[in-house]
Amino acid sequence: MSSTEPPEARIVAAVPPARSVRVGAGEKLRTAALPGLTMTVRCRPPVASGLPPALFVHGLGGSSQNWSALMELLADRVDGEALDLPGFGDSPPPDDGNYSITSHARAVIRYLDAQARGPVHLVGNSMGGAIATRVAAVRPDLVRTLTLVSPALPELRPQRTAVPTGLLAVPGVTRLFTRLTRDWDAERRTREVMMLTFGDPSLVTREAFAHAVEEFERRLALPYFWDALTRSARGLVDSYTLGGQHSLWRQAERVLAPTLLVYGGRDQLVSVRMADRANATFRDSRLLTLLDAGHVAMMEYPEAVARGMRELLDDVDQRGDRDSREARGAVPASGADGSGAARG
Repeated sequence: MSSTEPPEARIVAAVPPARSVRVGAGEKLRTAALPGLTMTVRCRPPVASGLPPALFVHGLGGSSQNWSALMELLADRVDGEALDLPGFGDSPPPDDGNYSITSHARAVIRYLDAQARGPVHLVGNSMGGAIATRVAAVRPDLVRTLTLVSPALPELRPQRTAVPTGLLAVPGVTRLFTRLTRDWDAERRTREVMMLTFGDPSLVTREAFAHAVEEFERRLALPYFWDALTRSARGLVDSYTLGGQHSLWRQAERVLAPTLLVYGGRDQLVSVRMADRANATFRDSRLLTLLDAGHVAMMEYPEAVARGMRELLDDVDQRGDRDSREARGAVPASGADGSGAARG
């Protein structure tokens, strides 16, 4: 199957990629093998031992490389790892061909359980934000804090610029798209993706653009590229239709972990107008809006996102210290002045 041919309605066998995936300075890759599932894990050794673990989950069409800049900036605060979800990055497709949000969330949970890394500071972007929300809701024991960068939570009226991405979930659309774009090379495809996901694509350096083109070429050579993309898009859209306890907004209400919400003012895929609703839905949340950022703020403005996460981690650490002192009777309980009278 060529890179411009559409996916078939079947499970595509995984084959080794034609070229190796890029590994940044100071990063390491390893493979996590689970029954029916194999995932590549990108990690950056922490600057000190004993730092709390963090796990980063990319969005639709992304990979663990999306988190390289942010992980480097936080290497003195967390022991960071980023997953390539099944069928993305350097990870082969899942044996069962299931790309639903629930299946992706189950893969994250299985990895954390197998590695005994929880509770972690869990971070997700776009589709990865929806996955992380579900993980935090159903397994609160695995999540210490939650950071969501432009999370793909259901919108009743999505932006017009987001509609083409959602249409990937419609049977036959991917086939049509690949036919219409069969003459596009990896450079053209990379530029189109950046126009959609970055607030200001002109700020991307030549080196970063060249690396992105190289990665796109590598992925286009994979026989399951379009299949993984299409099925994951369909899984994301399907998750929007779920009601009751399985609704993503209902699950957001159940999240107990302190949550940082990051939205971009120039995001063409997740509207910034959803920020207030999300901030009101997550019970322990704070909001960071970056007016010039697009859909991937952690790649465009990693310093700003890192500052927001540091503030979240500091707040959680201070709460933990206070709770520990209160448990030992070193300070009066919250809401009391030491004489037994409640404070307003």
